This record gives sequence, C-alpha cells and structure tokens, in this order.
Amino acid sequence: MSDSLRGKYLIAARHLRDANFYKAVVLMIEHGPDGAMGLVVNRPSSITVAHALSEHFHLPETDDLVYIGGPVEPSSLFVLHNASELDQNERAIGPGLFVGGSEDVFEKVVRSATGGNPDLQFRIFSGCAGWGAEQLEGELSRGDWHVVSAESTPLFCADPYEFWECLLGKIQELQCIFPRCLNDPEQN
Repeated sequence: MSDSLRGKYLIAARHLRDANFYKAVVLMIEHGPDGAMGLVVNRPSSITVAHALSEHFHLPETDDLVYIGGPVEPSSLFVLHNASELDQNERAIGPGLFVGGSEDVFEKVVRSATGGNPDLQFRIFSGCAGWGAEQLEGELSRGDWHVVSAESTPLFCADPYEFWECLLGKIQELQCIFPRCLNDPEQN
C-alpha cells in the first residue's frame, strides 16, 4: 500500500460520475491497510447547524449549514475545526485541521463558537465517506481521484460550490507544461 492519504484532499476527476462523489472534494481523515475514511467538504445541506443541534444545544440561528460528509453513517455527526486546544489528545489531520468525533470535543467546539471565540472556525458534517481495504487504491489507480495536501484556511474560507473547480484548476496549473500566458516575442 502507498503512503497514508491522511490530511490530503481527494478531488474527484471530471469523469467520476458516482452521484455520491460527482465534483466532490474529500478530506481524508484516516487511511490504512484496513480501509479509509474521509469527509466530503464541499456539499452543504439545507439544514442549519442550530436546527440540527437544537435538541442538544441552544444556539443562535446563523447561516452555518450542516455539510453532507458522505453516504456512510448519515446519522453520525463530525465536527471539523481549527482549535488544537480543545482536544489535547487529537493529532492534527493537517495544518490547523482537527476532527472531533467524541461528544466532549463536539460540545467544546460548539460552546466555544457560541461563546464568541473569533478565531474558531468549524464545520459540522453528517455522515462520512468510507472505503474498504484496497478499494480506494483501485479508484486511485483508475484515475478517479487527484490528491493534494489539505490546508485549513482555504477549506473554511472557500465557497463550497466553487471549491472543487478551484482545486482542480490548481492541479491543472501544477501539471501544465507550458505557461498560461506567453509573452509576445516581437514586443521584447
């Protein structure tokens, strides 16, 4: 098996037509010999965070939406955040990226966000993406996915509807043999 893809984005190739992953960007949370797990980070749902968590927390109504993290375990919630101090035992997924799956960490993130922590950025996901042993490797060898390193700032700041195209454009730039803009030799 190749190196772990933890902390990387999988960007769906243009030809990938699976409804669950069409134009998807997946942040890889775990990847090993037994399989892989990630969160689709560019699929906001129509459900607000305040509504989704209303039975557990009294949150002010905001525009923050729950994201559809993938087709596996759709009733499970995950929180992706940038606050290392909220869970000292959690290993970063990537620079400034942490995932909270425990109830304790989940509550700390939500309470910190509603308490007015201006530096805290987070997203809540319903479900995840999962692959069995060697399944993802097969998809990678078919060219179904492009792989790039993940960063927290673009994730939290990006327009989720343009994130796939933005990352795909960066991949194409990196793979480009010729410069995009050629100077006119007669003007030099």
